[in-house]
Amino acid sequence: MKVHYFTALVDGPTRPNQEVYLRALGTLPLVNIILGKFKKKQVRCSNSACTFAGNRFFDVPEEKRTDVNIAIFLLDDAYQNQCDHSIVVSGDSDLVPAISLLKVRFPQKRVTVYVPSRNPIRGAAVELRSVADKHRILPLILLPFSQFPNPLPDGAGSLLHKPASW
Repeated sequence: MKVHYFTALVDGPTRPNQEVYLRALGTLPLVNIILGKFKKKQVRCSNSACTFAGNRFFDVPEEKRTDVNIAIFLLDDAYQNQCDHSIVVSGDSDLVPAISLLKVRFPQKRVTVYVPSRNPIRGAAVELRSVADKHRILPLILLPFSQFPNPLPDGAGSLLHKPASW
């Protein structure tokens, strides 16, 4: 068994928290962390009631490569026969083509999708659910049992501490 954890490093005040979490994940031998990136994207403010006379374009961070990385690793693991069953925790419909291709090329391999959102609109992920063999709602009751101990030895002689804001 192997766990691929896909994310991108955020900019801003929460980055140290994310870095502590990634270092904690790095202590687990079965976890492989794959980083995408954030790219700034210019968007125009579309609020017609806004009376701001200045520049109506703003930089908004957009996560890049994460969905592509998930798709590549899903297919690569299947082609290398590294798994019989993939579990994907996402609601991103960009993964539909990769899961569909995986099911065509490897019909014996199973894919279960856990959609983490509780939002009835965002959490629908109808297309993504439809291409998977099974789909589930992420059971929130398991989250308290899925925490790292605090503090956590980092494997290099130091301790990782859970951020106070968590």
